Amino acid sequence: MAVSLLCCDWLKEYKTRHRVGIQIRGTVESISKRFFTEVPCVGQVLGDSFAEIKSLGMPEHFCEDELLFILNTDKRKSLTLKYYARKILYFLRQQNILRSLKTFLEQPEEQQSALEGAVLVDQYCNPLADVTLEGISVQLDEMVEKVKKTLRLKNPSHPSLRCAQGFFSSKAMSIPISLSVLYMTLSHKLGLHLEPVNFPNHFLLRWCQRPRGEGNEKSYQLLRDSLDLYLTINPDNVQYLLLQARLYFHLGIWPEKVLDILQHIQALDPSQHGAVGYLVQHTLEHIQHKKHPVTPDEKRRSAPEHVEVQYSVGLIMKHKRSGYNCVIYGWDPKCTMSQEWITTMRVQQLSKGANQPFYNVLVQDGTCRYAAQENLEPHSAPLEIGHPEVGRYFSEFVETHYVANEELEMRYPEDTRETLGKVHELYHGLSLDSGHQDQASNQPNHTTNM
Repeated sequence: MAVSLLCCDWLKEYKTRHRVGIQIRGTVESISKRFFTEVPCVGQVLGDSFAEIKSLGMPEHFCEDELLFILNTDKRKSLTLKYYARKILYFLRQQNILRSLKTFLEQPEEQQSALEGAVLVDQYCNPLADVTLEGISVQLDEMVEKVKKTLRLKNPSHPSLRCAQGFFSSKAMSIPISLSVLYMTLSHKLGLHLEPVNFPNHFLLRWCQRPRGEGNEKSYQLLRDSLDLYLTINPDNVQYLLLQARLYFHLGIWPEKVLDILQHIQALDPSQHGAVGYLVQHTLEHIQHKKHPVTPDEKRRSAPEHVEVQYSVGLIMKHKRSGYNCVIYGWDPKCTMSQEWITTMRVQQLSKGANQPFYNVLVQDGTCRYAAQENLEPHSAPLEIGHPEVGRYFSEFVETHYVANEELEMRYPEDTRETLGKVHELYHGLSLDSGHQDQASNQPNHTTNM
């Protein structure tokens, strides 16, 4: 042990980690300026930033340690930094898991464990969760022992007690659909809601932690994960490759990866030249656009056309009709949605219709919505909004409201002062008044009854 300690240059490792930490933090801090103008997407892939981190040439666990350090600081502060650190860590781990899955698939079939394969799939879909093969194996062993203990008491002659460990292989399992239906039925009886997942050539279940809502982009993440996993197993399936390229192109993410996929498709099947050529052209245009991003228009509250806008970014609101809690991250003096959307959402039934300010809001249930001013009111007891995109727009939560990050503040340069004033009027002013009243009530009462 002493020899191994002497062989390690701890000072050199410390300096390396410190340098990597500075470089990682600098990369993460620069992302918001580059990605803020992109269309928000829960499943957004920061391929460019991942490439930058890889180019540092440092051990990946150094990078991961720094990203985890950023994520584990004060949860109410540095929200934008945490937002992009989480995305990079998510992507970094997914790429590592894909490599492990490819190694797993290269093994002879008789050496492949169904459990290990399932764990790798689970890890890929939930890369930030603490899921390990060792941990799952321990839990399964505990379950087996509990079942055997019960059998020994109630049925000592049961065949399961005579089976050697590992007797059942993955091929001895019943039909996946039958097992899933049975499992889903049992879970419903126990009050857990599961639903089937449309996975290529398979039948899976997923646990529904939250209700679906308008604007939820989680389906894109599930589709992307499914395609990535399927193409790891069948890397030359042209139709799925084309679907993957179209998905990435539609989401506007990782355009360099799209070009690689399209090149692979062209090599596999030259007859796809038309579809490939179209996507190549528009992907190159997207890359060029990213090099010269358009500066978003400023929205100043002092402008005459914005005189009816009552609320500002960062305020915690409550929807009067639907009852949901949300935070404002943008606004328009009038509804800017299409006529089809206006008709579908019955906007004309509102007292002021579409001719009133509308607000972009992040909702507690994880959705993004567009709400009319007459349907919103300041929350009586402001609380944090548990939405995955909060860090994209805000840097901090301070008791009653969110603080816009640098990019959002550039778009709404006069909203910060407006938000502070509104917060003081709604909450701090009220607390001051109540405090004065408390002090007054503690003073001797010199008045007489009238």
